[in-house]
Amino acid sequence: MNKEKLAKTMEWPPETPQPNVYPLSWETVTEKAEEVWQASRREVWDPAALPWDTLDVESYTWEQREAIAYWWSLLSVFDASAPPVFAEAFIKTYEMHEEDAIRRCFFSVTQDEQNHEQMCGLAITKLLGASSYLNYEPKTELGQCLKKNVAWLYHNGGRYWTGYKQAVPKYSLAVLFSSFLMGEIAAATIFHQMAAGCKEPVFQEAFKNIGRDEGRHMAICLTLMERDYPNLSEEEKPIITKQIRAGYLFLSAVLFEPPEDFWDLPDDFIPTQRQAEEICREAGFGVPTYEGKKENWKNAMLNLKGVLDKYDTEFPAIPEVGITGKEINDIDMEDIIPVF
Repeated sequence: MNKEKLAKTMEWPPETPQPNVYPLSWETVTEKAEEVWQASRREVWDPAALPWDTLDVESYTWEQREAIAYWWSLLSVFDASAPPVFAEAFIKTYEMHEEDAIRRCFFSVTQDEQNHEQMCGLAITKLLGASSYLNYEPKTELGQCLKKNVAWLYHNGGRYWTGYKQAVPKYSLAVLFSSFLMGEIAAATIFHQMAAGCKEPVFQEAFKNIGRDEGRHMAICLTLMERDYPNLSEEEKPIITKQIRAGYLFLSAVLFEPPEDFWDLPDDFIPTQRQAEEICREAGFGVPTYEGKKENWKNAMLNLKGVLDKYDTEFPAIPEVGITGKEINDIDMEDIIPVF
């Protein structure tokens, strides 16, 4: 290819077309972001270094092992997508020339979410002796049904990932932050629940660490919203409202129950999952009850509503947990951008 040598014809190069990671600068205006970054350095943990020697899988029945591994597989639909999701957002912070500390914060989130994904994998492989539920030959009738559930969960997750890749380039960082905050408030809720209700030391320790990570991620999103939301455009506000509703529908699969009109699932999916959750609870693995999940999901949504109310941004109706607001009915899996 014949490329013109611009340096031979001008003293200074032309401006780089944007978006582009160049030119770089290292400005930090938002000091809170620097504080969160420093906290991420202090709180690094290694899933493989947890007290796995205290986990005696033989003390569980095969049905209990399959039920608990199913819950980790359900979680992996969200936590396994989180590293590439935040990696995409991390790249976007460079392309949009975000502050230095903000870029580092998003790097830390990507690393944290890789830990959370690894935790899912370690739990599943130790319980089942297989690299994935889909590579495992179930030992019980329930396990056969749960394997089918996992396959349908991954099918839906694949639809989400396709939509996410299309969404990131067209949305501003301010819109993305609202979706990320949705995920972080929800995640902090469930992991604190699980830590309190789980009797197995290695799982309890993992949930404490993950919950702390998610709380830090929430602080990043809140910091950015405080900086950017006073200047939201009128065009962005309804997009955020719609994203919150989409996020509720997507994340309900792990925090509550997947809405059947949004998720593509067989008729026996929810009865099978409820049966597995009851077995988890009997085994000392603290999956909240239906009513417990509903109440905590409602509280998480009310906390998010309190944030958006400060910025004159409408909150969507969440009738499933008794929250009124703007009715949003035209949500498709390809519309969503929240993460976990």
